[in-house]
Amino acid sequence: MYNILVVDDDKEIVGAIEIYLNKEGYNILKAYNGKQALKIIQNNEIHLIVLDIMMPEKDGIETLEEIRANKKIPVILLSAKSEDYDKIGGLNAGADDYITKPFNPLELIARVNSNLRRYVNFGSLENKENHKIYQTGELMINDETKKVTVDGKEVKLTATEFNILKFLIKNKGKVYAIPEIYENVWKEEGFGAENIIAVHIRHIREKIEINPKDPKYLKVIWGIGYKIEDISK
Repeated sequence: MYNILVVDDDKEIVGAIEIYLNKEGYNILKAYNGKQALKIIQNNEIHLIVLDIMMPEKDGIETLEEIRANKKIPVILLSAKSEDYDKIGGLNAGADDYITKPFNPLELIARVNSNLRRYVNFGSLENKENHKIYQTGELMINDETKKVTVDGKEVKLTATEFNILKFLIKNKGKVYAIPEIYENVWKEEGFGAENIIAVHIRHIREKIEINPKDPKYLKVIWGIGYKIEDISK
């Protein structure tokens, strides 16, 4: 059974989310501020976090930054605000996804299932069918060890970043629109995914490119989408 930590200062929201996710077979741990959340993470194995942004004592962004200092646990942000800068700020801090309140329970369940599935696959070495190496130039992904190297040096990606990069490098040379990337990685409809993909792409570039502003591998095709350049040795 997977453990999901739900963090929100609104106990009614936490209770509602607990009901929805219990029905899916998940075990729910609860916290009502960032400090409580960090203690629970320290003392328990957590597989996914649903984290509110606006909280007392330690808000969601501060909490997320501390989590990301040493954890790759997928984080879905909850926000009562719909402005893009809140969403982008959360993604920049290391969130994998976000949901705006009020949310549809079916959407919440779909996002949880999708992010958890990517995280579990990212950390598993038991799926022998996926033990492959993908490469273009000096950029290499080992899908067995879940390692990414550039010029022989390992770079650290989150589970979401890894899955985006793997999808593109498996299809190197082909251009994918943002909805196509989202649908292939998240396994759900990619409507309104521009901010999520754009921020994750920027993070990947910062990690794999010598000069992210003049990328060698991860290219943008303006007005169309993104691709991994097919570089023959």
